[in-house]
Amino acid sequence: MHYITAKNILSNKNGLNIYRGCTHGCIYCDSRSKCYQINHEFEDIAVKENAIELLEVELSKKRRKVMIGTGSMSDPYMHIESKLCMTQKMLEVVNKYGQGVHLLTKSNLVIRDLDLLKKINEKSKVVVSFTLTTANDDLCKILEPHVATTSLRVNALKVLNKNNIATGVWLGPILPFINDNEDNLLKLLNYCIEAKVKYILCFGIGLTLREGNREYYYQKLDRHFPGLKDKYIKLYGNSYEVHSLNNDKLYKLFLKICRENNIMTDINEIFTYISTYEDKQSTLFDL
Repeated sequence: MHYITAKNILSNKNGLNIYRGCTHGCIYCDSRSKCYQINHEFEDIAVKENAIELLEVELSKKRRKVMIGTGSMSDPYMHIESKLCMTQKMLEVVNKYGQGVHLLTKSNLVIRDLDLLKKINEKSKVVVSFTLTTANDDLCKILEPHVATTSLRVNALKVLNKNNIATGVWLGPILPFINDNEDNLLKLLNYCIEAKVKYILCFGIGLTLREGNREYYYQKLDRHFPGLKDKYIKLYGNSYEVHSLNNDKLYKLFLKICRENNIMTDINEIFTYISTYEDKQSTLFDL
């Protein structure tokens, strides 16, 4: 871990990342791609030491309320968060200025901040998304070795739901020849139904590979799934989008089950939902 000084903290779409790099060790991680220009060891987390001060300044200037989003590049609840509490401090600032928030994570550490999330949710809007890839906890420990297992994430989704916090799932990546099967998909969808998620975001059955994350992924395939790398190279070459041979069949099944259970799947609708602020106090007053 090392500290850096940021010039600004919020993107044009009100996204932020307090950390750069990650210690979850997911074998498929797109954030390892060279295009993101993380010019240090990926596991040597860069912490934006002035992130909270910058956020305070930027939110104090906001003329309208927005949804603050985090987790798209680096998990806001990676291991050092338990000691540094930077995400927790970020949420305190969000609450202070009455903004909304969307968190994307793979860690059940988010439950630590449940009381704070409930406070934000009373006056604005909180949405928590969990990434799920495999229903098998043993396989999860291979694909995502240093993060909460799938069962722990599902339990966290249920806790959030019981506390009236909207939840969703980012389904994937689903890795060809590893977990791209009907049994895995059905179990994952059943978990989502049990947890009463509002939406499931799925870009298809497969993953993306580009320079940086492709090499790391192939290294891990050689270690855990001998011979599979050669199969990938032969079938996909250097393609960015790597679709499962079962994509059409499984994606149709995904849509069918979600439709039957009234779970949102339209990608544009989901992104609109997680990025649209709601003033719950005004709504209650109007009633």
